[in-house]
Amino acid sequence: QVQLVESGGGSVQAGGSLRLSCVASGYTSNPNCMGWFRQAPGKEREGVAALYTVDHSTYYSDSVKGRFTISLDDAKNTLYLQMNSLKPEDTAMYYCAAPRQNYYSTCRKSDGMDYWGKGTLVTISS
Repeated sequence: QVQLVESGGGSVQAGGSLRLSCVASGYTSNPNCMGWFRQAPGKEREGVAALYTVDHSTYYSDSVKGRFTISLDDAKNTLYLQMNSLKPEDTAMYYCAAPRQNYYSTCRKSDGMDYWGKGTLVTISS
């Protein structure tokens, strides 16, 4: 059974930084990608960053490009999201997600993901 467990959320002032972590367990081989999504109150869930496990190439949404960095520590089975220059509009529940093994996903949209963590809350004050 695949499990994804996020941590690292919290409350910081605008301009600050946070690093989210997601520990993955239960995979017998890497999924083709993993991603970070967020959902703010009253808004749809959006994909903010994705990492492709074959070469660790990355994707970022325009809203976070240049401020967020996604990375993967293969040895620790841990996905990270380093978030810098945080803005109040980054306030949301952040989720780690991944597709099932041997299934191709872009990891950019929710419907391409099979496994989700429970989320970690990020609150940015102005």
